[in-house]
Amino acid sequence: MSKELSRHEIRKMALQALFPLDFNQDLDKKDAIMQAIELEHHEMVDEEQENFVPAYLDKLVAGVCEHKADLDELIQKHLKKGWSIKRLSKMDLCILRIASYEMMYETNVPNKVALNEALELTKTFSDDQSRKFVNGVLSAINTDLTKEA
Repeated sequence: MSKELSRHEIRKMALQALFPLDFNQDLDKKDAIMQAIELEHHEMVDEEQENFVPAYLDKLVAGVCEHKADLDELIQKHLKKGWSIKRLSKMDLCILRIASYEMMYETNVPNKVALNEALELTKTFSDDQSRKFVNGVLSAINTDLTKEA
């Protein structure tokens, strides 16, 4: 790999990999990650397409996929009455899953960092309403996780 990616860039690529996985049942995790890398970092892909996937990118995408049902349950629990996962935009749901995954399973990522990174992703991939919505849901999740700890 020719350059080191920041965690923010990795989260952005994780989002770009997870989003199409929600729609395309034939797409596998490796192909989704490859497509996400090629979107903005095609120079990282060598001819053999090996040894270039950042470990944290693979871990994030695999973790969100593996824990998707638990993450969706956690998110659903913190939605306002009358709302459901199905009502959320797919982009916002993917952002919520990434942040929730980091809050629940990544002990080396402080919850506030996961929350702030999610807000940064909404600035890039969503709108101001979504940013406020994501902030509200993740703040509630953070409060509950902090109480449980």
